[in-house]
Amino acid sequence: MSYLTTEKKAKYFADFGGKATNTGSIEAQVAILTEKINHISGHLKTNKKDFSTQRGLMQMVGKRKSLLTYLTKNDLSSYRALIEKLGLRK
Repeated sequence: MSYLTTEKKAKYFADFGGKATNTGSIEAQVAILTEKINHISGHLKTNKKDFSTQRGLMQMVGKRKSLLTYLTKNDLSSYRALIEKLGLRK
């Protein structure tokens, strides 16, 4: 995945996880998944018959949804801040 370099990942982890080494934070994981989902969605607009990528996209969307559900149950204020930052659920 050349579009998501280690520098870009470190930036996401620093912005959403607090520091670059905090790779396990829910907010950072959701941000990385959102970046991947946006990239793959663009790919699927031009390659409509790429069904294996479409399946992978659905798995990523499901993973992001479960992480957001977990965050909603445990820390509602950070969930709302994350949704606002990423521009999800308008």
